[in-house]
This record gives sequence, structure tokens and C-alpha cells, in this order.
Amino acid sequence: MSIFIGNIKTRNNVFLAPMSGVTDEPFRAVAHAAGAGLVVSEMVASEELVRERPDMMRRAMGEKKLSPFVMQLAGREAKWMSEGARVAQDMGADIIDINMGCPARQVTGGLSGSALMRNIDHAITLVEATVSASRVPVTLKMRLGWDDNSLNAPELAKRAQDAGIALITVHGRTRCQFYTGKADWKAIRAVRDVISIPLIANGDGQSVDDAKAMMKASGADGVMLGRSTYGRPWWPGVIAEGLESGTGKPAPSLDEECTYLLSQQEETLTLYGDVLGNRTFRKHLGWAITRLLERRFLSPQQTEELRRSLLTEKDNARVRAGLSLIYNEQLARAA
Repeated sequence: MSIFIGNIKTRNNVFLAPMSGVTDEPFRAVAHAAGAGLVVSEMVASEELVRERPDMMRRAMGEKKLSPFVMQLAGREAKWMSEGARVAQDMGADIIDINMGCPARQVTGGLSGSALMRNIDHAITLVEATVSASRVPVTLKMRLGWDDNSLNAPELAKRAQDAGIALITVHGRTRCQFYTGKADWKAIRAVRDVISIPLIANGDGQSVDDAKAMMKASGADGVMLGRSTYGRPWWPGVIAEGLESGTGKPAPSLDEECTYLLSQQEETLTLYGDVLGNRTFRKHLGWAITRLLERRFLSPQQTEELRRSLLTEKDNARVRAGLSLIYNEQLARAA
């Protein structure tokens, strides 16, 4: 099922969540190529983007490879949110997402992310500033509230819609829960009851059955996948295809998985350079190895040996060869 975000139509309703340190341009490029309905950048600090801080400029990349290109902005001052929105559009953003959901202490300590849910009046000034500065649709991501005593997502969502927000995503936890316990998909329905714009449910989605349950419980129009994509950026497209044939892509073969990961490594090295690229890709490779263990392609002993060898290897050619060997061995066994 497609979703309209302003005048932009997504190819399906399974989105890749913005995740700092994970959804960089190479990761998003694979997810996009593999059928995700929408992919969202890492959180980009609006003030630092305007000041052209190198790491924020790198986080904001993707215009040439992704369409639609979605950039997520974070901030606590209307001035920087509006200026950041202008820069984002100059960089090719087709959609701007506002972060009011990040629970990280370094973000909330600066009164950004989910800390903004503690002062909805101020949060709305940021929404208004971003929308006013934007000629593209603006979306909003939030949590249920700061804690169990302030479940104010419905109020923020309704006021945000009135201020011009085109789509809202709700993670089914409070900020104080971080990622503990289980996401409360039913609690998201309180947001559905007060808005008419598209709603996306986020939190703990792992499978097609989860996606169906999330939408049924919350009344959401679609789902956003986060941690379940670790080591498999193609997963949103797989879930979308499971929900409605022809809208995503079938689960890749082992050979296709390897091709995706090799492409991600190559693009990671291009983006960050050989040394930082090696360190950056390491976690993705570790997650991919874990996924093979979960599917019993690798034994615990093999997994440990691969982690010791490949995740400490500084020669990128050897990493590439090692990754290829892992998959070639699995393909040989399956033949």
C-alpha cells in the first residue's frame, strides 16, 4: 500500500527508521534498492548542518542516490530549524523529518529529540519554523511521551498536524523506557484518533506478522523498521513484499545478500575513506555474521572465529575477500 506524504507517493508502507550511526548513505542506498518504501537519513543537527560541520554534511548526503530523499533534522531553536530546512532543501531534500523521538542522553540533555515532548508549546514553535521555511513536505517522529505520567503524543500530533505536518511516526515507548520492555502498539491508536494525516507505527517490528499486528493495534497506515534491519538493510523491502506482493522485493538469495553487502562496503569506503570506512563497516559486518548465525548457516564457533578475524582486519581487500568466502561456502553447501 502506498502512502502520500504531501504530493509524494511512496512505493509501499514499510519505511526504514532513521538511526544514528547506522542509516548512513551506503546503508540507505541498499535499503532503497531492495524495496523499502522510504528511507530516512541519520539525525542531522540543524545548527551544525548550517555551519557545515563535516560529519553533519556527510550524514546529510543521499540526494544523488535516493528518491525521495528524506533528511531528518534535530534542534531546539526555531532559527536553526528554519535555516537547517533551507539548507536541507538546497541539498536536494524531497521531505524533511523532524526528530522529537531520540531518547539518547546527549540529545535530550541538549533539550532536543524526545526532550521536546516535555514542552509542547516550544515543540510546536520548531514545527512552525520548519514548515514555514519548507517548500517540501515536513514530517514528524515522536514517542508516546517523556514518561508514563506524560503520554502527550496525541496532543503534540494534533497540534503538529494543524501546523502543517504531513505525516507522523510514533515509536510505541516513552523516552524514559529507552528501548526496554516491549513497544506498546495499542497506545499509538490514541494518536490515530486525533489526526487525519498518515500515521506510521514504530517499535519492535521484526516480521510480516508483526507489521500486520502493529497496524491493526495502532490503526497506523504503515510501519517503520529500525533495529530489525541491523545486518540486513534489505529487510523493509522484504516485509513490504510480504504484506502486498509486488510492492517490495522478495527475500534476497544468499548470492544477492553478498552482493548487497559488498556494495555497502564499497560505498562506505568511498564515503568515509579507507581507515574510517573500515571501522564504520565493521559493525554492519558483525551484524551480518550474527544474522547468518541466527539462520544456522554458521555455528557459534564459526561465528566467534569470524568475529575475531574479520572484525579486527584493517586490510579492506581482505575483509571483502573474507565476506565473499563466507557466502560462497554457504552457496557451495546449498548446491
